[in-house]
Amino acid sequence: MNKYQHYYSFNRIILLILDVALIALSFNLSNYFRYGTVDLAHQYSVFFVLFALVWWVVSGFSNFVFRVDGIISIGKRFSNLINAFLLHAFILASCIVIFNLEEISRLLLLYTYLSSALLIGFSRLVFMQLNKYVTNSDMAYSRYVIVGSGQAALSLYNTFSNEENPGTKFMGFFDDEADPNSPYYSQFKGSIADLQEYCLQHSIDEIYYTKPLNDKDQIDELTAFCDDNFVYFRIVPDFSAIVQKDVNLYFYHNIPIISVRKEPLEQVTNRVMKRAFDIVFSLAVILVIFPIVLPIIALAIRFESKGPIFFKQLRPGKKNHLFVCYKFRTMFVNNQTEVQATKNDPRITRVGRFLRKTNLDELPQFFNVLLGDMSVVGPRPNLVSQLDHYSKVISKYKMRHFVTPGITGYAQVSGYRGETKEVHLMEKRVEYDVKYMENWSFMMDMKIIFLTVWNMIKGEKNAY
Repeated sequence: MNKYQHYYSFNRIILLILDVALIALSFNLSNYFRYGTVDLAHQYSVFFVLFALVWWVVSGFSNFVFRVDGIISIGKRFSNLINAFLLHAFILASCIVIFNLEEISRLLLLYTYLSSALLIGFSRLVFMQLNKYVTNSDMAYSRYVIVGSGQAALSLYNTFSNEENPGTKFMGFFDDEADPNSPYYSQFKGSIADLQEYCLQHSIDEIYYTKPLNDKDQIDELTAFCDDNFVYFRIVPDFSAIVQKDVNLYFYHNIPIISVRKEPLEQVTNRVMKRAFDIVFSLAVILVIFPIVLPIIALAIRFESKGPIFFKQLRPGKKNHLFVCYKFRTMFVNNQTEVQATKNDPRITRVGRFLRKTNLDELPQFFNVLLGDMSVVGPRPNLVSQLDHYSKVISKYKMRHFVTPGITGYAQVSGYRGETKEVHLMEKRVEYDVKYMENWSFMMDMKIIFLTVWNMIKGEKNAY
């Protein structure tokens, strides 16, 4: 539905080729600083192919890595690049371990990452300036007019007039019912009857029709005019009377359907990608980390207090289906398991306090991930008692159960974890959980995982 899709695809190809060339240059420069020559040894030539291939895969997860237009801010652009390099480093490190590439110089790898990041970042700055220059030139203008003067017309005008969206030139409004008191009245060029002649005289490229869709004859007439004179005719339906927030419009065959909430994880490809990552990541943790820490944690728990090593509890999952959630036991055996832990809770053991502080108590939940009851990233599964209570006092609480719960989540890395003595604290958690659902991306999951590990290292004051 993006009329500039071919342009973005071309940009993507050019920038990907440039990125590979800059990565090659980075390898040569790094090899020179490390070994005093630009000629790569055979193993580094092969490693360059792996490095570039992983970059191609990583950049494919986020179209914004290749966006140089003004749709997103410069800060967001470089944030996307940093996230892409972090994910690239994670995948490449996994490849080094899996393929036993121990002979690769760590210093050369560091030099390569630094030079690649600097060169690719600088190339984006150059392309952004070049894009801004070209799109602001006269030859890049797409001249357009808007039919109508309602909320849809004004919203469209304000969006296209944004400085961050160059390349279009507004030529005026046309409406039979123009309001003389409107702050935009000076930009009205005439009635709808004047539209066709104006378009021919001023070489208009696009007409945006924002009026109600009940005048079929008018729409048919304008459609025929545009077809005969090589003008693009676009209809912008006004849903402001019935929908008071952003919506998604998609088509099932030729039937338009409106979704009042963004639902990235309703797309099959996104669900498959997320599930595949969950399986690979949970298997890696279970096979690599769990065998090492399990004996240590099990002995520590058993030496301090009597009771089982693992704690099992029913938690509400996707669509409120209950599942058995696994954790390391962090409390003395008690009959108050549906009561949320509080600061200095006497039920928590000394070992349990450490496990909670470092999130190690949740390691067994990777088995829940493998079984499909949980995801690595998602809204945290609350207690059943919390589900019953907060569903009645927080309007959007149940929305968080549209997706699979996670070991870590957006709310937790944003500072909203621990005790929720007051309703507004749970409201903030729900707010962040809904934001996660509506803005999900693979890169967002990677960022949350990185922040979770970082918080484990530095410690969290609300973890108890």
